Amino acid sequence: MTVRVPGRGPGLSPSAWIGLVMLAVYAASGLAGPLIAPYDLSLPHVELAHQFEGSSPAHWLGTDPSGHDTLSQLLWGARSALELSVIVVAISSAIGLVIGTIAGWFGGAVDEIVMRTVDVLMAFPGILLNIAIVATVAHPGVPLTIAALCANGWVGYARVARGQVLALRDRDYVTAAVALGASHRRVMTRHLIPNLMGPAMVQMSFGLGSVIIIEASLSFLGIGPQLDYTWGAMLDQARNFLWNTEWVRIYALVPGLAITWVVLGANLLGDGLRDRLDPRQRGRGA
Repeated sequence: MTVRVPGRGPGLSPSAWIGLVMLAVYAASGLAGPLIAPYDLSLPHVELAHQFEGSSPAHWLGTDPSGHDTLSQLLWGARSALELSVIVVAISSAIGLVIGTIAGWFGGAVDEIVMRTVDVLMAFPGILLNIAIVATVAHPGVPLTIAALCANGWVGYARVARGQVLALRDRDYVTAAVALGASHRRVMTRHLIPNLMGPAMVQMSFGLGSVIIIEASLSFLGIGPQLDYTWGAMLDQARNFLWNTEWVRIYALVPGLAITWVVLGANLLGDGLRDRLDPRQRGRGA
């Protein structure tokens, strides 16, 4: 069953709304996390007296091996994850949409070079390329991590943009613009890119979840961005102490569930947007 908007085709499905709400909770936690966190983690400190404490009124989700409040770490990690994911998706989508539009519009040798580059990057395991880039320095910072994630993050957007441009380039309004003397730049910026933003938004939604997983993987391996707290670093810390107490196993679930929450929300929203923006789905119920 879908929610319909009169005159605008089918609306978003209930699952898409659920995904949107999940991402909204994630965004709100990231924006307000350090402000609403029970404890201020901006200053480094160790409280071994509270090491591995279970859930209590003072620490709802317990504490970590250093005695830090787990809930506070989770909220601070949400801020780090939100900043990184939004920046990477924004840069990757901008690069990919421009390159894909150029390749689809000009065709020929330009298209061949771009698409063979895309094929090579997609054939190479993305996480290995990310690891190879961040491992070039002992302590990778946020800019290097962003560059590593964008190095192959743009290829999916380029493929989407190229495919849409190939379908749009023969439309009457594009042909008319060319006949009236519009430049290549004007055709691409005024007629092509605005009309491919629907599929691009779907790709962005899926890309958001992918960035969260890759960043967490890098932090789990100890080569992630040097941030105060990240969900991947929390998983890595829990792994080192799984033998200690039963509560550490629960501590390991906290960032894992947070990552699952964001990725699931992004996938649900992406699926809903794809159904909403696909003309073949218009007028259909479920």
